[in-house]
Amino acid sequence: MSLAAADRDEEKHALEDKSGTDTGTITASSSIAEPPHEGQQELEHVPDGGREAYTVVLGASLALFASAGMVNTYGAFQDYYEATLLPSSSSSSISLIGSLQIFFLYFIGTLTGRVFDAYGTKIMIPLGTFICVFSLMMVSLCQKDQAYQVFLSHGVLFGLGIALLFNPAVAVLGHWFRKRRALAIGLTTGGSASGGVILPILLERLIPAVGFGWAVRIVGFVLLGCLIISCLTIRTRLPLSGHISWRTAIDFGGFKDPRYALASFGAFLLFYGFFIPYFYIQIYANFRGVPPHIAKYLLAIMNATNVPSRILPGYVADKVGPLTVFIPAAAICSVLLLGLWLPSHNTASIVAFAALYGLFSGAFVSLLPTYIASISPREKLGARLGSVYMVVAVASLVGTPTAGALLSKTDDAHFRNLIIFCGVLSVAGTVVMALAGIVGSSALRGRLGRWCGSLRDMSAPETLKKSEDV
Repeated sequence: MSLAAADRDEEKHALEDKSGTDTGTITASSSIAEPPHEGQQELEHVPDGGREAYTVVLGASLALFASAGMVNTYGAFQDYYEATLLPSSSSSSISLIGSLQIFFLYFIGTLTGRVFDAYGTKIMIPLGTFICVFSLMMVSLCQKDQAYQVFLSHGVLFGLGIALLFNPAVAVLGHWFRKRRALAIGLTTGGSASGGVILPILLERLIPAVGFGWAVRIVGFVLLGCLIISCLTIRTRLPLSGHISWRTAIDFGGFKDPRYALASFGAFLLFYGFFIPYFYIQIYANFRGVPPHIAKYLLAIMNATNVPSRILPGYVADKVGPLTVFIPAAAICSVLLLGLWLPSHNTASIVAFAALYGLFSGAFVSLLPTYIASISPREKLGARLGSVYMVVAVASLVGTPTAGALLSKTDDAHFRNLIIFCGVLSVAGTVVMALAGIVGSSALRGRLGRWCGSLRDMSAPETLKKSEDV
């Protein structure tokens, strides 16, 4: 039996699973009539650990430290740009620079997914390394009130560089992990959270000491060291196709699966507002009079608590299913946005929100690709991830600039509108992800069907007549 046929059989059994619970693990079919050949047995075997596999995790973590970690650091850049480098530019325009990074990071994934399926990581990781480091050197040369320079170097060029790093670093884990895939992805995305802790503190300390230009150059050299290790350790294991079909760069077939379609829409809503607190928490703290020595570390606090929420949910998701962890985490974030950030006016409540939002929001990043992997055929995983990241890219591109437009004036009313907007998006996204879980679970569908049936029976004319007679 061919590997593709085995994958189709696996997908069929995953869809017909009686429990209906997504575990992030694609199990091999037990109904294979003929034993696979020796070479195929090697392909079907997944290490799920060992020195080689965890070396790949190390390299992927460092790649995300340098790419998504810098995205998580943009709140520190936003604060500096508004106050010093680009004082004549609006908050919405400056946030567009950061959202461009996120847009390219996710949107170019629609192309890098197919390149990864065809050629692996040998080209993209070294090329992404060069572009990222070069773009930061260009950022260090940007001059005051020259917004186009920052836009091109920090928004466009750096965004293209991290796009070549992010998707391959996540997709390659599927070559090495199956049962422990959620844990591996959690460990890897924990690298981006770690970058969001270390890099803003590094910037805050270096800028007063050596100036903005040299501070950014030093950060660039730190990223270069991390990415050199990534180039040496990230490698594929399974055979590659060796050719690219751009017509299949986006796997629209995935949207025929209601679980995939609902998850994509839910991800759009959640990521529309996901980065708003990361971009604006420091500005909000300054507005509320939080002491500067605390306010400048809020982003680092948020990213620090983000580290365990990237790793631990993955470990739990391997046992109970990604959505079983994802949905409660999203619901808690909704409560935090509307119940804690909205009424927060003092230092303690703002710090508490930053810590708790970072703790629970990290599950969005680590469990979304885990869930997509659990419902996708392995040979289409790169394209499926690329497609859902395209949806996330559009949401991320417009999310923070929309927040900047809502914050056209820094006062209590405008901040209230921004926070309510972010909270409503989170609630809506949580509901849609819950619907994806219901559609994907035969047990939940059965319970819902029985409940709806009982409601119909109660409202039937015969039932109402009997109740009236009684």
